[in-house]
Amino acid sequence: MAAPLTLVLIVAVTIRAVLFRSSLAQLITDRVEVVSPINAWKRVVEGLALLDLGVSPYSGDVFHETPLIIYLFHFVIDYADIVFMIADAITAVALYMAVQDYNKGVFRKQKYALEADRYPHDCLELIRTPKEMHYIPLKVALFYLLNPFTVLSCVAKSTCGINNAVIALFILCTVKGSALLSAIFLALATYQSIYPLTLFAPALLFLLQRLYIPVNVRRPSFWLFTMQYAVMFLGTLCVIVCLSFFLLTSWDFIPSVYGFILSVPDLTPNIGLFWYFFAEMFEHFRLFFICVFQINIFFYTIPLSIKLKEHPVFLIFMQLAVISIFKSYPTVGDIALYMAFLPVWSHLYRFLKNIFFVSCVLLACSALFPVLWHLWMYAGSANSNFYYAITLLFNVGQILLVSDYFYAYLKREHHLMYGLHLKRKDGSEATLVLK
Repeated sequence: MAAPLTLVLIVAVTIRAVLFRSSLAQLITDRVEVVSPINAWKRVVEGLALLDLGVSPYSGDVFHETPLIIYLFHFVIDYADIVFMIADAITAVALYMAVQDYNKGVFRKQKYALEADRYPHDCLELIRTPKEMHYIPLKVALFYLLNPFTVLSCVAKSTCGINNAVIALFILCTVKGSALLSAIFLALATYQSIYPLTLFAPALLFLLQRLYIPVNVRRPSFWLFTMQYAVMFLGTLCVIVCLSFFLLTSWDFIPSVYGFILSVPDLTPNIGLFWYFFAEMFEHFRLFFICVFQINIFFYTIPLSIKLKEHPVFLIFMQLAVISIFKSYPTVGDIALYMAFLPVWSHLYRFLKNIFFVSCVLLACSALFPVLWHLWMYAGSANSNFYYAITLLFNVGQILLVSDYFYAYLKREHHLMYGLHLKRKDGSEATLVLK
């Protein structure tokens, strides 16, 4: 499998290198769907210019990335194109290795269940085969590297690509069972944008399940391990924040980065749900609705963790989708990360109800984004309502997609437990309803 992955990497790098040298690069850099006030490359360059002049990059209202990002590019600014291509390659390889390990675990679990005769005989067709799962890691890498959303994000030099690489490494370390590295990369991801904090729950669930595989060693209790993981996570986060302070000799980055993400003062149009709503909001209601919108993204963690406690990897997928839909400044790069996991759930296709409709909606919206933007900003024949309408439809399409996969996953698990052909007490055919 190394040769096909290498070929995909070469093709992906070639496409990016060609686009970096083309006249389209500048156009892509300016697209509001691809960059946001937080991760736009122009703002990073502005922050670097201020840093070189001996001025705090956070003294104005332009730069909102973290100190580690600006100091990274302070040394590699001349090789920025290569850095972003390497970040995409790291993400793809990390996801490839993580899915490979995850599939091995799934196959082992199925094997034990089959040997114990736990599955009803009429649902054996739902069992995943090694042949079916063999190419899934490669498809995941392919889905990420050749996804137009990922390519556009890389060519625009959006720092979202670096965030994706950190999250992918966190997923890999979690699946590998390394609690320390998992906590370190989760702390880095949280440091970058706060919202990955919601991934703490699925990571902990996965590590606890991996920890309790029957072996002849003594294991710590649930609460002890939870405390250990939390201490590693919080300790790493404190070290990174303190390092940022020593680099800048100032705490200015905290309100400029995290305060900016949470308070949403910049209402530049994007593909998210915040900008239009708060542009129309009365000022005295703003704080209340900001809290409601921001709590919304964290609130889903609790019910999803309860429902999917036995399936933490699928929970990670769900949480990544929730983050990309409901975060304050989303871009297409965020969407590309969770969409890369779709091949992992290819066995759910038979249970999906709206996949064709949702695919058409997402493709149509992706094509209409630049059209309606041009009509609003340049032709003057439309207004912000047109652009926000297509934004709403795009997010509704994502919600339908994620909900469809969630329903399909639960339906398959129910069939594996109770059989494929369900009957009522009176012998008639039963229908599953998700409530």
